[in-house]
Amino acid sequence: MAARKKSSSRKSSTRRYSKGASKSVKSAMRRRKGGTLRRGKGGRGGKVKSRKQAIAIGLSEARKKGAKVPRKKSARRRKKSS
Repeated sequence: MAARKKSSSRKSSTRRYSKGASKSVKSAMRRRKGGTLRRGKGGRGGKVKSRKQAIAIGLSEARKKGAKVPRKKSARRRKKSS
């Protein structure tokens, strides 16, 4: 039998997203399917149709509640190597 390789990039026991974060995303996906999930500040921007956008809204809500969620990619500063 072939031996299995362990991924060296990340520990297997460390969760990147908390259970609360996944609940929040699940809730947002259900609201999207029901047609009640709305985009924009205060939910005035219209219905969300995109799956990706629903996930982003769910993660954003989880961040506001204080759940363990990695930072947004856009929020990170990239340094140019000169």
